[in-house]
Amino acid sequence: MSLAIRNLAFAYGGRRILDDFSFDMAAGEQSLLIGASGSGKSTLVSLICGLLTPDAGTISIGGETMTGIGPSQRDDLRRRRVGLVFQTLRLVSALDLAANLRLAQRLSGHATEGERVPMLIERLGLAHRAHARPRELSQGEAQRAAIARALIGRPDLIIADEPTSALDRANMEKVAELLRECAGEAGASLLIVTHDDRLRDHISSVRQIGPMAAESAA
Repeated sequence: MSLAIRNLAFAYGGRRILDDFSFDMAAGEQSLLIGASGSGKSTLVSLICGLLTPDAGTISIGGETMTGIGPSQRDDLRRRRVGLVFQTLRLVSALDLAANLRLAQRLSGHATEGERVPMLIERLGLAHRAHARPRELSQGEAQRAAIARALIGRPDLIIADEPTSALDRANMEKVAELLRECAGEAGASLLIVTHDDRLRDHISSVRQIGPMAAESAA
């Protein structure tokens, strides 16, 4: 099992954001988790990644438990097992693209030698931008760079947090297809967490989170 969430609960400021939430993903599975603003999507991503700790329940990634361990252990598990694709590019502004990917590779625990970085840059159509700084990348190039950053550590699980909500339909379809292709080639599970309902046409496994899920179950 790539991701196993059991009876997860989390409250903030007296408000119950997640309550008895369970979710499974098999190795190599591609899933869409969709919900409105305020439904708990970002909280769930932070919990899966060990950036927050739940009030109750368990999370395991690739058979390793994220809950019940210390902050440094959570950081290590996240670096080794999870690749995050953010809506906005999160790279070191002083480094070019290739250097950013080598840094990410080193932080994930993988050796920086070899052809992994140039291969990934080539695969994503960024070879001509290898020495560009993050601010010099176009929107489309930045999106592909974010995917490369997520893939560099050979993660078991790729989480894309709102990767398409700011895009028109044509670019949304391109990003969705690229995420699916890259995850498939890497043998990684793909979880897209979003409020972008248009992605239903591109991911066959769909789960709702928040009030919509409760209404659907009623």
